[in-house]
Amino acid sequence: MVKIRLARGGAKKAPFYRIVVADVRSRRDGRFIERLGSYNPMVQENRFSIDAERAKYWLSVGAKPTDRVRKLMKLASIEGV
Repeated sequence: MVKIRLARGGAKKAPFYRIVVADVRSRRDGRFIERLGSYNPMVQENRFSIDAERAKYWLSVGAKPTDRVRKLMKLASIEGV
């Protein structure tokens, strides 16, 4: 099964996340299939960016987003969530 989820990066107490498509058996920050965007909770403006076209593609082939990614996709007005 394939999931669209967040992979953590950044420093201690300063997280930065990549929105990635990964197999459920992979580690949180491990191997991924494709990077769709990023999410930085530490800034006020331009918190996240996501490639809507690729996200729609992965949703159409059966990828399941995690709860947090689903909320971000709704903010970006991506259909099919």
